[in-house]
Amino acid sequence: MRRKLLLLALMCGLLSTFAMVMPAVAADPKPIIIDTDMTTDDFMAITYLLKNPDFSVKAITVTGTGWAFCDAGVQMALGMLAMTNYGDVPVSCWKDTPWLGGDNPVNPDWRTTLDSIKAYKLPAGGKPSDLDAVALFTKTVQDAPAKIEVLALGPLTNLAEAFSKTPALIDKIERVTVMGGAVDVAGSGVSDTNTSAEWNIYCDPPAAHAVFESGVPITLVALDASNDVPVTPDFLKNLKADAKTAAAKFIATALTGSEDSINNGGYFFWDPLAAAVMADPTLGTHTERSVSVIDVPGPDYGRTMPVGNGPRIDVVTKPDGKTFEQRLLDAWNKGT
Repeated sequence: MRRKLLLLALMCGLLSTFAMVMPAVAADPKPIIIDTDMTTDDFMAITYLLKNPDFSVKAITVTGTGWAFCDAGVQMALGMLAMTNYGDVPVSCWKDTPWLGGDNPVNPDWRTTLDSIKAYKLPAGGKPSDLDAVALFTKTVQDAPAKIEVLALGPLTNLAEAFSKTPALIDKIERVTVMGGAVDVAGSGVSDTNTSAEWNIYCDPPAAHAVFESGVPITLVALDASNDVPVTPDFLKNLKADAKTAAAKFIATALTGSEDSINNGGYFFWDPLAAAVMADPTLGTHTERSVSVIDVPGPDYGRTMPVGNGPRIDVVTKPDGKTFEQRLLDAWNKGT
């Protein structure tokens, strides 16, 4: 009996030691929705998330108000899902015009079109969702068993319509990480007279104003943060030299199309920084600010302006550029 007790004690001790050295089981991937206007920096951000096991993309909603037309944006998203063998994710768009009407300010010659995406030679993707982007966003949030996160990489047209139609969605969203705006720095130079607005907000200021005022928790990755992380010629050179996977080669090809801007110091990691901060908030400094969007036409139309009594927004600054860049490269080269 004594021998059995000693053996039992020894086995328990060994099992306890074994348990301590075993790695912890990874938590379930966090469900997210990506709302995007599908241009090159969106491609970087989305591919980073598709290759990140910490997240499960439940839907991709394309906003046709920004840098891609609806049909092209949807086809690009479906092709990227096929390229990464991600599985079945519903994709759709709503419309190509701003939330409350008006002209889209993005020059049509700059926008992603069906003709322009042929150069990427992505594999054929599946079919778009039968639901439009607003209905898809709404259903995905409502069907989620717990609060879901949203990454907004373009104008906030889809979100404004969804929140307007179904305000209860806000209580089921953990946080919306928005790439957009310029709080304490100059804007994107959207026109000769407007020096304060950034494109993602300027494309649909009434939609951005509505989302900011909705009460949904927002983390804002504005130009205040992305100005510190330019895409450099060295980064592109290193990416091309070390591109081992289809995803990394795709991003290298996409960035080559912006090589002149990169060489001139005018191209930045706008959307991928927002994706990386959503994945790891410690990559930047977070400060709660009172920020509102100017939605009245004029020289500050679309400005994300600090105010005394506006909505409380988590504004990100001072990103850790070296760590961020390495995480992008690691993710794009993960797998095959």
